[in-house]
Amino acid sequence: MASEQDVRARLQRAGQEHLLRFCAELAPGPRAALLAEVEPLEPEALREHCRRAAAAYARPPGPVPDLAARLRPLPPERVGSAYRGDAEMRRLWEAEGFHQISQNKVAVLLLAGGQGTRLGVTYPKGMYQVGLPSRKTLYQLQAERIRRVEQLAGERHGTRCVVPWYIMTSEFTLGPTAKFFKEQDFFCLDPDNVVMFEQRMLPAVTFDGKAILERKDKVAMAPDGNGGLYCALADHQILEDMERRGVEFVHVYCVDNILVRLADPVFIGFCVLQGADCGAKVVEKAYPEEPVGLVCQVDGVPQVVEYSEISAETVRLRAPNGSPLHSAGNICNHFFTRGFLQMVVREFEPLLTPHMAVKKVPYVDEEGNPVKPIKPNGIKMEKFVFDVFQFAKNFVAFEVLREEEFSPLKNADSADRDNPSTSRRALLAQHYRWALQAGAHFLDAHGAQLPELPSLPSSAEPPAVCEISPLVSYSGEGLEAYLRGQGFRSPLILDENQARVLQP
Repeated sequence: MASEQDVRARLQRAGQEHLLRFCAELAPGPRAALLAEVEPLEPEALREHCRRAAAAYARPPGPVPDLAARLRPLPPERVGSAYRGDAEMRRLWEAEGFHQISQNKVAVLLLAGGQGTRLGVTYPKGMYQVGLPSRKTLYQLQAERIRRVEQLAGERHGTRCVVPWYIMTSEFTLGPTAKFFKEQDFFCLDPDNVVMFEQRMLPAVTFDGKAILERKDKVAMAPDGNGGLYCALADHQILEDMERRGVEFVHVYCVDNILVRLADPVFIGFCVLQGADCGAKVVEKAYPEEPVGLVCQVDGVPQVVEYSEISAETVRLRAPNGSPLHSAGNICNHFFTRGFLQMVVREFEPLLTPHMAVKKVPYVDEEGNPVKPIKPNGIKMEKFVFDVFQFAKNFVAFEVLREEEFSPLKNADSADRDNPSTSRRALLAQHYRWALQAGAHFLDAHGAQLPELPSLPSSAEPPAVCEISPLVSYSGEGLEAYLRGQGFRSPLILDENQARVLQP
């Protein structure tokens, strides 16, 4: 390890020597920990990081000038759909996806480096239970969807296949996630096929460009955003691991979407048959001002434009048929070829521009007293996973229904939306619809049939509680064998044991 003098000299070159201002007061252990944390920070990179943060904060907020004239929807030939158009084409996409999965060519990659601060928990979001009857966590639901899609592909093609699960964590989430997976016996997945790796951390920065000291012996660090994926792939030789396994296609997604379909064969097959190197699932925006990014083209180049960068007039524009012109909402659900990821890591990652997030960052004052700010006082710079769309040679988008595939968990129940209640309701409403479609009906406490309500507003609870294990059905398939013509009292918990009981 470098000496204190060497570290101090490096920080001086970066203009950040204040990070060691309490060093003389520290005991040997905390002092060594602080020096070890600061030592890897390259002086020039640290100086540039802090300069960029202050410059980003100084820029006036609001819509990007002249963006409206440069913004266009993706051309129709680049867009597929899970619900519009030709059902036979969707079957072809699904068949292709299952074929690729059966050949061990598909992996999933989970972005799980963020903290659950807005959710109000101190542990990784994937460990959260939203209140399902089964008490399953997000991690368990996702693991069981992997197991089911492996089973479906294997049955179609008479093979044993594996969908490796790569999980990008951070300094905050790696330890708890690894411990949780071990305690849960990896949800019956082979541990060799669950690969956890850690993204980089960056210092939080004051509005005037100084790295923040969280404690006398610790710099305030934050994950470098989900776009830190590309550096992390290189740092941990993940693409080399994929190559050894024969993986050619990677499905990347965020941890907080309770409805996510891992290694979705329809999406995978669509992208493969389109010859895409990069793709994104999208949902129609619920309303023009909905705060989600827009998947579109700017100057003919595919990208995601953040909602804060678009003027109110632009988001309300209408197409000739009267539908919203700009409606393809980004849900952080992406397809990449391994070759494209290799190209990004090798050539394009340094060209990605960090984005600014203004946050409340705990710090120590000049006397060394810890302070928990009541209003935002610092900047966290993040890269976004979708910033690489611009480098794709053949980018495609794939429309999915929000009620089937997107319900993010971001906030505590005190918030109006994207909270545990909305996530739980979305999953149970989906499973209730699946049961009705399979021919089930539900009974009240007296045995009378309840009214069937397949179309419910997102704020409404289903008339009956129905939870279907991903190990029984991945996307509603195969349920007729258990449910057709049967009446059930609420709650119906259709897990593997109950499926064996109901099987004719």
